[in-house]
Amino acid sequence: MPPTQTKTIVHKFPLRLMPSVRATAKKFSEQEGVSLNQFINTAVAEKLAHLEHEAWLSRRKPIDHESIAQSLALLDRKKGGQPEPGDELPEGYVSVRKNSIAKR
Repeated sequence: MPPTQTKTIVHKFPLRLMPSVRATAKKFSEQEGVSLNQFINTAVAEKLAHLEHEAWLSRRKPIDHESIAQSLALLDRKKGGQPEPGDELPEGYVSVRKNSIAKR
């Protein structure tokens, strides 16, 4: 094995599913064209990502109107230069931020 590759150890885990859950998961895994094992791995990974995101949100500093205004002011500042190719605003673009800030 080349030194840049690492071997992933996969542990076997006997999983007991209710027959109705297994049948539904099998049906959707077949529709997705993946094995039942891969489907379950993906489903668990998606659930974990959701839970980790919720945990991050609960630890995050609450957003207040002052921080929103400071962030928008930073985004709206003029740097004096032209945007790089591909970063231009679309033709006819109208900012909705200025109106939404005034309403707050």
